[in-house]
Amino acid sequence: MSRIRVERVDKRYDGVAVLHQVSLEIADGSVVALLGPSGCGKTTLLRLLAGFDWVDAGTIRLDERVVASAATHVPPERRGVGYVPQEGALFPHLNVLGNVRYGLSGHADWRRRVSEVLALTDLSGLERRYPHELSGGQQQRVALARALAPRPALILLDEPFNALDLDLRRGMCEDVIALLRKTGTTTVLVTHDPAEAFAVSDRIAVMHEGHIMQCAEPDVVYWRPASASVARLTGSVVFLDGTVVGGGIETPVGVIPLYPSRAAPSGLACAMVRPEQITLVPPGHGARARVTRRTFHGDHVLLSVVVDDRLELGLRMTSWAAPASGSDVFLSVRGSCVAFPIDTVGRGAVAPAVK
Repeated sequence: MSRIRVERVDKRYDGVAVLHQVSLEIADGSVVALLGPSGCGKTTLLRLLAGFDWVDAGTIRLDERVVASAATHVPPERRGVGYVPQEGALFPHLNVLGNVRYGLSGHADWRRRVSEVLALTDLSGLERRYPHELSGGQQQRVALARALAPRPALILLDEPFNALDLDLRRGMCEDVIALLRKTGTTTVLVTHDPAEAFAVSDRIAVMHEGHIMQCAEPDVVYWRPASASVARLTGSVVFLDGTVVGGGIETPVGVIPLYPSRAAPSGLACAMVRPEQITLVPPGHGARARVTRRTFHGDHVLLSVVVDDRLELGLRMTSWAAPASGSDVFLSVRGSCVAFPIDTVGRGAVAPAVK
């Protein structure tokens, strides 16, 4: 069992609040991603879970055992937690065997366990190599093998693939999480990459300025964000001013249904949709718009379109179907949306950050 409960935790450094009233529950065997920009507090929360730092207030429980509070601090070596830092932090003077064995001091059957984790992480045959003789991906797998060797109940991954190229990083992350799922190890992953978080996690805790703003399943966080800030942190967005009417919101591109399970503001509001929801429709079946800019990106095209000569939107479309710059098009929105009070969205929000 490795259920984790973080309850109303505060942390300050040199008088500056880094975490404020953070609460989080992690189920046994699950993968939770801490997602947010640099400086939001996600690595600090990971360090508190590991036991590297003391909490200032609140409690952290591992399997109902209090391991951290203002009056209690169980050191890292007594928590049964494995930690993989950003750079792997391998000992350069030790080979792969020595690095992995390091966490097994006093273990009677260390040779068998080292062989197991090397096979598990696809490192068998590399025992005699030193860190400088390994690729970046291999070094990170050695760091993971070292963390797994003592059979921890919880693995903490602090952006361990950050130094790798984007495609390699995402592929490596998916492979590692699949491996951890195979072992049933509860995992917390720190990342600033929404695509990485969506691909591998059971739940995503979106952090900003020391707070957890939403913690839910990936599809809920993406399609039904708790706030405009969460929406922006989790992908490209389009905000459309409109009026809530019944179960929908009337916008310049038509009436968009609201998710029925979410409370919506009344009257004037702002609809949040993802750029991929806005599609081209036959003439006369949607809102007329003019394509003002077209940027080719290979498999997709970014379009800037202006609706009614006043509202500029950014769209992403497959490149083979995208209209030319200067074309007149008609737009419609697929699916449902969430709506926020206009004063919580911020001005300039109608220009989405499509990529």
